[in-house]
Amino acid sequence: MKKIFMMAVAACMATVSANAQFEKGTWSLQPFTGGVISSVTNVGSLDIGNGQNLDKKMTVGYIIGGEAEYQITNRFSAAAGINYTSQGCAWKDYDYYEGPIRVKINNQNDILGYIKIPLVANYYVFKNFAVKAGVQFGFMVSSTFFAHGEARMDIFEDGVMRDVDLYGTVDMKDLYKKFDFSIPVGISYQFKVPVTIDARYQIGLSKLNKESIPGVKDSKNSVFTLTVGYKFAL
Repeated sequence: MKKIFMMAVAACMATVSANAQFEKGTWSLQPFTGGVISSVTNVGSLDIGNGQNLDKKMTVGYIIGGEAEYQITNRFSAAAGINYTSQGCAWKDYDYYEGPIRVKINNQNDILGYIKIPLVANYYVFKNFAVKAGVQFGFMVSSTFFAHGEARMDIFEDGVMRDVDLYGTVDMKDLYKKFDFSIPVGISYQFKVPVTIDARYQIGLSKLNKESIPGVKDSKNSVFTLTVGYKFAL
């Protein structure tokens, strides 16, 4: 019985190993998930009044999706996929004190949600290591600006200082164009498991904002993704 079990395990391992090769003429499918670091170009500091401006910074999001790949030759393959990406931009925290008044605002983000369809060509420099480039079509499904903070102030003008929790969200979708076009470039490495690590930078080419602001160039998305996927033969 033990011998039969070991033979079955060996057969399964051989199958996985064979699938990890993905030879010429084969199809594979890869679900994946990962993290996103993004920003929006040509977006300046955030004016919060009283001469105060908060500098822009990167924001962290996530990506989840899948990709199908066809191995054209031992070196070249083509892939198409679909994913949901949470991206956007953020601003630095604000901490203000004047006498008994204190205002602290943090986690100021404009989060953009996209459904994206990448079409990518892969070139395998050596076994399991590929460089890639292609085109990507994105469709915005949400855009929300949110911030959280706390303050100590006289909110009723009765001379009593109170601690106040501040939290707000604003739907920003009407300010942005719904379609986004970008060029994804990157690298990937496939382990024998077969788990694949994929790093891509998405070069945004589409204007993001509907209306141009005088003296400010048009904004575009700038996105870096790092994903982990499980790749199996079809």
